Amino acid sequence: MKSKLIFGFHAVTARLRHEASSVEEIYIDASRHDRRMQDLIHAAKAANMRIIHADDQRLDSMVGTRRHQGVVAKAGELSLARNLDELLDAIDGPPLLLILDGITDPHNLGACLRVADGAGAHAVIAPKDRAVGLNATAAKVASGAAETVPYITVTNLARTMRELKERDIWLYGTSDDAEKTLYQADMAGPAAIVMGSEGEGMRRLTRENCDVLVSIPMFGSVESLNVSVASGVCLYEARRQRMAKA
Repeated sequence: MKSKLIFGFHAVTARLRHEASSVEEIYIDASRHDRRMQDLIHAAKAANMRIIHADDQRLDSMVGTRRHQGVVAKAGELSLARNLDELLDAIDGPPLLLILDGITDPHNLGACLRVADGAGAHAVIAPKDRAVGLNATAAKVASGAAETVPYITVTNLARTMRELKERDIWLYGTSDDAEKTLYQADMAGPAAIVMGSEGEGMRRLTRENCDVLVSIPMFGSVESLNVSVASGVCLYEARRQRMAKA
């Protein structure tokens, strides 16, 4: 099984909770004795986990950042669905997907995974090229959602969008200049919310393959929202509509 490093209390605790058997060992900052660390150590010992004491410098070098909070785990890859057809075939009810077209900031990706988990999205889909991968930073920001929400990368996003249409999944692209607002769209059925990149928005082919373009009404002085915030607004509106029709 291929191993990777995950770090931060949320990410490591989520892995222990959902798939403790996949964790090979946990490195902790030997100088931390607070309640949060003690709770994690207790959970690790309950799962018969190997705990290795390390100093802050070693943890920094392991993950390439100081934002590890004193805990790093070596763990195997989870068996989340990585194939889109496999995922869609297993969904009970109308799918709710988030498509990210060219997100390059791992913090944005992690936050998108977190809101996708909160809204009950079945997966996040992104192109393999010109987009950030699911690295350790993204997993930490996701606060455990990287362990629960399938992150599916595809070679050709436009082709994937056409395949989703063939499965009767409607594609709702987000654009500031759309004539219809988010609240005028019917997203209670099978839906995929499409978000563009942080600076340039959706690429031309991505935009052309959307069934409907919608905007998020802005009532203040700022012109747009961060991609993760916009993703949350759209996904929760789709979830609200589904609950209203239930």
